[in-house]
Amino acid sequence: MSSEGVYTPPRRRGNGSGNGGDGDNGGQGSRELAVQQVKEAGVTLRYPMLGENNYGVWAVKMKIFMCAQGVWAAVEGNAADEKMDQMALAAIVQAVPEAMVMAISQKQTAKEAWDALKQMNMGEERVKKARVQTLKRELDGMYMGNSEKINDFALKVTTIVNEIRSLGTKVEETTIVEKLLHSVPDKFRSLISTIEQWGDVSEMTVTETIGRLWAFEESSKG
Repeated sequence: MSSEGVYTPPRRRGNGSGNGGDGDNGGQGSRELAVQQVKEAGVTLRYPMLGENNYGVWAVKMKIFMCAQGVWAAVEGNAADEKMDQMALAAIVQAVPEAMVMAISQKQTAKEAWDALKQMNMGEERVKKARVQTLKRELDGMYMGNSEKINDFALKVTTIVNEIRSLGTKVEETTIVEKLLHSVPDKFRSLISTIEQWGDVSEMTVTETIGRLWAFEESSKG
């Protein structure tokens, strides 16, 4: 790291054919906000900042952005050349807090830096996985009460699903649709039978499912 506070990735050991010039002075405010702006076909990419509780989402976003820049292969250990590897390493450094920069400052490659960050955050990932399992059990044991309204029940289901997704676990639309259809009281049985017999549950959206259940609920009043 230079005296101006701009990180300069360590040179890889090897035949080093690059000319290296680091005439980029950087912007002090943009570093603090972890804003690494790269113009690609008119699109500005802003790297997310790694925090204490967002490693899963951070890693997904970084992969998407680095793929867009064509440097993700370096993280997988397949850099085409040293320039790609150093660009990938610089991108990673721009997206971590200063305290963490020192922990990866001696890493020679983007893959080494990425793996080090992953290892440092494994504890957080284990906590997330445990939370996801708890939420899935809660979702599995959730059923709509006879006096409960479908909109209230659907809100509880989607709230849990959204929390699971926020922890980095994918939940398919079909899974939510089937949960809604199979967790309502017997008074919905005729509608469910019609949907399963004449419709394609795999093609239904959550919004459509809730709408049909609500319409049936309203028509059954009185």
